[in-house]
Amino acid sequence: MESVTNIEAICSAVVDEAFHVHAEIGPGLLESVYQKVLVASLRKRGFEVESEVPVSFECRGIRFESELRLDLLVNRSLIVELKSVETTLPVHKKQLLTYLRLVGKPLGLLINFGAATFREGCFRVVNGPVDRANSPLRVNHA
Repeated sequence: MESVTNIEAICSAVVDEAFHVHAEIGPGLLESVYQKVLVASLRKRGFEVESEVPVSFECRGIRFESELRLDLLVNRSLIVELKSVETTLPVHKKQLLTYLRLVGKPLGLLINFGAATFREGCFRVVNGPVDRANSPLRVNHA
């Protein structure tokens, strides 16, 4: 399992890259466009990024194989759920929390590139200890 420090560094880098993608491209395009640009940007920074990762799970004796897909999995530890909608809904955060629980990851980001500003569309979702819940999102304005 990733250390708290390492996952926070990964989270910070993803937020930074997503901020710059949002600032450069702006809102209103398809989610797939933002996904491709963000994946390329993160890989350029040296991160291992998987996209459209299938999630298998079992519920009440029924096995679900690959019905769910994670938008991004960064360094096998941080789940990033991407949206390109005018307004995020409470169900979007619940969806990410469910993904975190199903795959046993502690932290995820919900990033909505459809929001007017990046700040309005970026959310941390924590699965587990409260000590990570209050970590600030960081953006480098370099």
